[in-house]
Amino acid sequence: MSSWTDAHCHLQDRYLGEREIAGSVHDALARAAAANVRRVVVIGTDAASSREALALTDLSGEVDIFATVGLHPHDATSDVDALVELARAGHPRLVGIGECGLDYYYEHSPRVAQRRALARQVQLAHELDLALVIHCREAFDDLFEVFDAEGVPARTVIHCFTGTPREATRCLERGCDISLSGVVTFKNAESLREAACLVPLDRLHVETDSPFLAPVPHRGQANEPALVSVVGEYLAALRGEDVARVREETSKNSARLFRLPA
Repeated sequence: MSSWTDAHCHLQDRYLGEREIAGSVHDALARAAAANVRRVVVIGTDAASSREALALTDLSGEVDIFATVGLHPHDATSDVDALVELARAGHPRLVGIGECGLDYYYEHSPRVAQRRALARQVQLAHELDLALVIHCREAFDDLFEVFDAEGVPARTVIHCFTGTPREATRCLERGCDISLSGVVTFKNAESLREAACLVPLDRLHVETDSPFLAPVPHRGQANEPALVSVVGEYLAALRGEDVARVREETSKNSARLFRLPA
């Protein structure tokens, strides 16, 4: 029987405490294993959380943990050099750069700083031949400008995609994969559901973005990797596909994207 992969989660202490996930990271991973989630990718958002993500990969158990290092657009004015140094150190379970990107909805950092930090991380993904994990909110035109200037890394995913069908098509045309979270289950996400049905199964990933964005019927609660199965099962029903096939194919896609070991 195939298992689920949570392609994007945050299990660092700051996030677990912020959303009051029950128990420790060990408890969350035990619940994930019980829900047939066997692989998770813990995502860095700045130098400190990236170091912690890498440290979490040392945990042993039924769930394999991998990590990325990245500078989130909210923190784009932070020092990117520390992140570059961390990535270049070559941790054996480092599988990606990001999450990085552009967020013009909150705009916690100036747009010029966001674009500069994104371009540097795109360059780093090229340099180290690592997957690139993109956060994009209300900024696709500028994202595509940076991509066109720097080149899209061969293994790039738009995480927690919340765009329109047209934006999904433009991402796919540039070779990007698309990862969907619990947002696709929300009542007001009809346009996103249309986009979700456009994504070829071999380019689709499922994620929790935990501890945020818990899927219906858990909306408003702390999210965690165990709930990635809820996202996957919802997508299977939405797309008219077999749950087992969605589980197997999305996990294969994440293994390909991040070059996870067999």
